Amino acid sequence: MLNIKNYGSSSEDDEDTECNKEHSNEKLLSHLKPVDSHLSIAKKMQICAAPVVMPTNNDDTRVLIPNNQELTHNPKYEELFAPIYGPENPFQTQQMKANKNILSGYVEKAHISEFQFENQRRTFTSYGFAIDPSTEPIADIGKGDGVVVSEMVVQPVEAEGKTVFESIKKRPLDKKKRNKNDNPSDIEGFLGPWGGYVGEKRVMKPEGDEAKELEEIVAKRQKKGRVDDDKPLEEKSIFHIDKDTDYQGRSWIEPPRSETQLRSDTPPAKCFLPKSHIFTWKGHTKGVAAVRWFPNTAHLMLSAGMDCRVKIWEVYGSRRCVRTYFGHRQAVRDVNFDNDGKRFLSAAYDRYIKLWDTETGACISRFTSRKVPYCAKFNPDPEKQHLFVAGTSDKKIICWDTRTGEVAQEYDRHLGAVNTITFVDDNRRFVTTSDDKSLRVWEWDIPVDMKYIADPTMHSLPAVTSAPNGKWLACQSMDNKVVVFSALNRFKMNRKKTFTGHMVAGYACCVDFAPDMRLRSPGL
Repeated sequence: MLNIKNYGSSSEDDEDTECNKEHSNEKLLSHLKPVDSHLSIAKKMQICAAPVVMPTNNDDTRVLIPNNQELTHNPKYEELFAPIYGPENPFQTQQMKANKNILSGYVEKAHISEFQFENQRRTFTSYGFAIDPSTEPIADIGKGDGVVVSEMVVQPVEAEGKTVFESIKKRPLDKKKRNKNDNPSDIEGFLGPWGGYVGEKRVMKPEGDEAKELEEIVAKRQKKGRVDDDKPLEEKSIFHIDKDTDYQGRSWIEPPRSETQLRSDTPPAKCFLPKSHIFTWKGHTKGVAAVRWFPNTAHLMLSAGMDCRVKIWEVYGSRRCVRTYFGHRQAVRDVNFDNDGKRFLSAAYDRYIKLWDTETGACISRFTSRKVPYCAKFNPDPEKQHLFVAGTSDKKIICWDTRTGEVAQEYDRHLGAVNTITFVDDNRRFVTTSDDKSLRVWEWDIPVDMKYIADPTMHSLPAVTSAPNGKWLACQSMDNKVVVFSALNRFKMNRKKTFTGHMVAGYACCVDFAPDMRLRSPGL
């Protein structure tokens, strides 16, 4: 450096430059001399753990932002706990001003070993006390403020301050004695590991106010669903015409001789739509839920009314009401004849199904399952006229025997109240529809459905009618459609035969076929 500095100087200054060189070399060698004392080094050297770092620009970057997650310098204690600068929100409450990291408050992360956590949890469950995690652990766990005690435990010192992983003199479970009978030869009294403890209560009953409240709830439910059996309604009937026989002694249920077409077994060659209104039968004071024709001849008509009455009417001649049957406390939902029309079933909302004699008006027997029957139908097989099936509100189809009055079979697969029962395939099978928007096919006397039809687009089918040839089922759907299913083999919906364009949404809107199967009409 000195050579560069003196480059180009005159020869006159050579002596001065040599003196300067010697003086500078002495200064450099003075720093390289050894030091004898360590104290002089300690005096000259000072250690600073956090040196002050001056910013490279004029902006002050040491301002701490409360929500900042990163620090670019090493702040001091005063800077970390300095008040926040800026205007305060005058509308904030004390709860809003509090420091939060979640919506409900501030949560601090705590690290604890899994064993210690499980140890204290089990100790609290077994003995009713545990170490308070918010305080420092103390020597005696049974005394002091560092223990959390359960309200159910009166004396938490029974375990002598030890946890469940430590051996103690007695535990609460050690005081109990088991009922032991490990003798396998004692078949009836063998207990094994299921003996339980002496004096143990397996069934806990409520006491005090809770027991009274539950009794009131049960009493209300029983009162709501109870059938008054103490005073049964007397079944009777009223005959509305003068004589029950004609001049030759024939009963009034015999078909009239003047109507010759009633004795024909073959349907007419061609059926026509009705052109005009013929007659109106009046007699029910409320709505009519179901209408059924007399079997084979249809010269009589049976009607079930919401006025708790069942009436039978003449279709030809005077068209008068012949007999009224009284026997239900609530509205009658469905009626059905047997094969010869001498008996019929009536199902009502009073949870009773009653079997009537059509001619005399006497009630032969009554049946109940404590549930509302929505439909009842005899088995059309001539050899099984003593059996009938009923769809109830508790998702079951119950088969009754009229000779014994007992249940012969139960079909329990539906997920909703059963609305209709229709026999198909020469009475070997029957089809049921339910409020669960499904259609099921059953083999007679087999309580497992052989076919289950359900589709997301299907609606409830509260009315189903079989075609005269037995090949098709017309179902009234609650989406204002009449859908058709094949009644043989596959039981598949015929998409090409879906009828729309009229309002049929209602459980009383039934579907019927013309005898020649050319016409189909929805109605009551």
